[in-house]
Amino acid sequence: MIAISELLYPEEFAILKNLSTPEKIQNYLDTLPINFEKKGETNMSPRRVLREQKAHCMEGAMLAALALMLQEEKPLVLDLKTIKGDDDHVIALYKRNSHRGAISKTNHATLRFRDPIYKTVRELAASYFHEYFLDSNGEKTLRSHSGPFNLSRYGTSWITAEEDLWDIAQDLDTAPHYLLFPKENGKFIRKADSMERKAGKLTEWKAGDKGT
Repeated sequence: MIAISELLYPEEFAILKNLSTPEKIQNYLDTLPINFEKKGETNMSPRRVLREQKAHCMEGAMLAALALMLQEEKPLVLDLKTIKGDDDHVIALYKRNSHRGAISKTNHATLRFRDPIYKTVRELAASYFHEYFLDSNGEKTLRSHSGPFNLSRYGTSWITAEEDLWDIAQDLDTAPHYLLFPKENGKFIRKADSMERKAGKLTEWKAGDKGT
């Protein structure tokens, strides 16, 4: 099997190898403008993200997974699935001392990095529940999560692909997902209040910013 370092350009490898901890990976992702997909939807490989210097959540998660892979960790991502009318979110998983954490690329003040304090994937996924809501009416929308999804199943082609990785997105979307709570408990869920909705509208990048 070809070493990852042989697949990457020297400048790519230098950037990724320097991202030696989840904190450094997250800090790097935070410097990248959000990908507003102005010319159409994309699902860029890590190589294209490094070249274009922008990413949405799935693209950021794959870049983070690659950086973890270079540190000899499994390249794992997790899908957070919502009700119709809201967008799913994808994060990269890491583990420290048997506890899970997450690296997340988002344009919002919420749905961000998670420290490694969660014993299970479900605990980690549930930590996103209270802040995952529609700005329009405060309805909380997160319903289920996938299991850890290992990108190694695609070999190494996903790392440097020039085409959009729709096969990975489709496989992740259709992978088994697990409900966060019984459906009948939906009637007990309180909507986000006006203060939470105000905070939820905070964004890091605007569509007109340089690089977006």
